[in-house]
Amino acid sequence: MTRSSADRLRRLRLVLTLVFTGANAAGLIIFAWLSIDADTERGEQRLDGELRRVTAVVLRLVQSPNPDVVVTGYIRDDELNTRCPQFAVLSGDPGTIEPYYSGRECVPMDPAVLGGLAGDAVDSGRILSGYKRATDGRLVRIAAEPFRLQNGQYAGAVVAVSDAEPEQDRHDRMVLLVVGGCVLAVAALSLAGHWLSGRAIRPAVAALEQQEVLLAETAHDLRTPVAALRALAETALRNPNDRAELLPRTVRLAARMGGIIDGLLVRARLAAGVDRLAVQPVWLDQLVAGVVEETPTDGASVTLTAAPTKVMVDPTLVQRAIGNLLDNALRYGRQPNQRAVVHISVAGGRVTVADHGPGVDESLAEDAFDRFRTGSAGGNGSSGLGLSIVRWVAQAHGGMLAVYNAEEAGAIFELILPVAP
Repeated sequence: MTRSSADRLRRLRLVLTLVFTGANAAGLIIFAWLSIDADTERGEQRLDGELRRVTAVVLRLVQSPNPDVVVTGYIRDDELNTRCPQFAVLSGDPGTIEPYYSGRECVPMDPAVLGGLAGDAVDSGRILSGYKRATDGRLVRIAAEPFRLQNGQYAGAVVAVSDAEPEQDRHDRMVLLVVGGCVLAVAALSLAGHWLSGRAIRPAVAALEQQEVLLAETAHDLRTPVAALRALAETALRNPNDRAELLPRTVRLAARMGGIIDGLLVRARLAAGVDRLAVQPVWLDQLVAGVVEETPTDGASVTLTAAPTKVMVDPTLVQRAIGNLLDNALRYGRQPNQRAVVHISVAGGRVTVADHGPGVDESLAEDAFDRFRTGSAGGNGSSGLGLSIVRWVAQAHGGMLAVYNAEEAGAIFELILPVAP
């Protein structure tokens, strides 16, 4: 399946949206990861700060009157003994110091876990902290701070334990908010990227579509005249005696082709914004009379009834539009095997073109203005761009083109233009 340039640009819009969304999503993921990591670190610092405060107070209450003696009796009288976080004074080597546990057990802990952390702190000579599990499965934060005897040796450590579940619940809520916010932000950025990419490529898509329409319209409208011109040339080549008769028809056909090309180019340049409407006061009745006089009728009956009417229009475009209406009526506004009968009336900024053809099917009246549609429901040909250009000229001037059937027979096309003040 062949893709048009406009389709490829629309595909590019999707690619741009994905790239924009992906880049922003990557940035948001990094931001979320850094935010979550920073919050985890701040949570640990809050818990450790609370535990360090406890161990520092307990260390001031631990006495060592002799080089090999540790007294913990002063701790019993301190209010810290009955509050959370709980703590314990433990020996680095079992049996060296009699263990002491605070009076309130906030979370049930295995003494072996506390003793192991105390031994590690004594062996390393520095404060240790980490997460452990209580005997009931709760997550806890533990800190162990070693202390020295009078002889300068590390003999034991104060181990403080804090329930980490509330902090973990707060952190989980924060993670949920960050992840949810990032998902919403990615969705919003995806929509914004799709909208921005659409705005960015919209002029290019419009230009390519206009170019493709121009090429299609040119090929369609020139197909019949080119075929006729070739047929005339071949006939003249085979019949040299008929060249005098065929040459004028060839010239008229070439002129018609030139008019088609000029109309397409004017419309394309105006639609692309290269040119602007040359709006000026114009006597519509005189303009229509000139078109009728210059249009070859080939035996058809064309009558004109006009009242003086001044309009604000681009005379070149309006002249072409009226010419298209008249040409459409001459081609398709006739009964079989009869000559065309066309009546044109001009009054009040309106140009009405009535024919005596088969008329227009009301269900297809709007389609008659589309390019490549026939100008009359009963016709066998195609008006190509004729009626679509007429409607475009009317809309470009702030007017309109209407079509309806006469009571007796035939179609009536009415071009309405803005009247000059």
